[in-house]
Order: sequence, then structure tokens, then C-alpha cells
Amino acid sequence: MTRKKDLPRPPADLDFDEDLPKSKSQVKRDMEEMQELGKLLVTLNEKHLREIPLEEPLRDAIMQARVMKHREGYRRQLQFIGKLMRSADRDAIEATLERQQQKDAEQVHFLQQAENWRDRILEEGDAALNEFAGAHPGTDRQYLRQVLRAALKDRKENKPPTNARKLFKYLRDFMSTEN
Repeated sequence: MTRKKDLPRPPADLDFDEDLPKSKSQVKRDMEEMQELGKLLVTLNEKHLREIPLEEPLRDAIMQARVMKHREGYRRQLQFIGKLMRSADRDAIEATLERQQQKDAEQVHFLQQAENWRDRILEEGDAALNEFAGAHPGTDRQYLRQVLRAALKDRKENKPPTNARKLFKYLRDFMSTEN
């Protein structure tokens, strides 16, 4: 009788995983991942969803899930979306989602920069205004000074920050046209 340890071992460099079918557990995990990706697609806004390469039945199922009110029906619709996702190009969908997230992160960073400049200009006054104008040629210094004075006056009189918003809008628009 031959023992297990007496059997010849295959070379370690052979990759047997390619020949073996996926286990039931792995198939189930893959289906759950696709269902989660489908759930994410349901929550996207209309603009972002249009950019994603989806087949028409999958797009229709996503749109239908958005309007469902009944919890059990919604859950079953998500399962159906997961089933449709199996035939979809997962790599293209994930790449598009990643690009969108990166674009959104850049937009948030850009808006934070504009907010930081606004706050600095309101706190430091002309010194920060001159620094902004030096870093961003073509700035309308006169307009910025007028809005700054009006914003400081609003703050002093406890009025709504209308002019601080104007300052932010100018900075945001100027910086966006510069990029």
C-alpha cells in the first residue's frame, strides 16, 4: 500500500489554480461583490450613471430599483441587478467609478483651496490678498478689495455673509478658469 507521503510531488512552479473550477464559496463571494457594485450603481446620481458603460437591460433594472419603495422588492431587484452584472464588463465599470471618484476628490480639494484663500483674505486682509494676486496673475485686485471691505463691514454689523460668499465665488471662478 502506498502512503500519501510516498507519492511523487509535482514541481512547485506549476500553477494548478488555472485548471481548477472556482469553489462554490468563491462563486458566491463574486456574486455578492457584483451585487454590492450594483447597489453602488443604484445610489449614483444621474450624471455619473450616464458615464458608466452599461448594457440597456442593466441600466433599466438600475432605474427601476431607484423608484422601488417596498423593501423586499428592492432586495430582489438588487439580486437581479447582481445577476445582470455577471455579464457586464466589471473592469470598465470599476475603472469609470474610480475616475469619477478621483475627479470628485480633485473638485473637493479645489473648493477647499478656494475656501482657504477666502478665509485667509478675510482674516489677514491686504497681505493675503496681495499674496493671492501674486500667486494668480490677472486677479482683479480692485474688485477683491471692494468685496473684502464689504465683507468685513458685514461681519462687523452682524449681517449675513453675502459679501464673503461673493469673495468665495470670485476666487472659485477665477481659480477654475486658470486651470
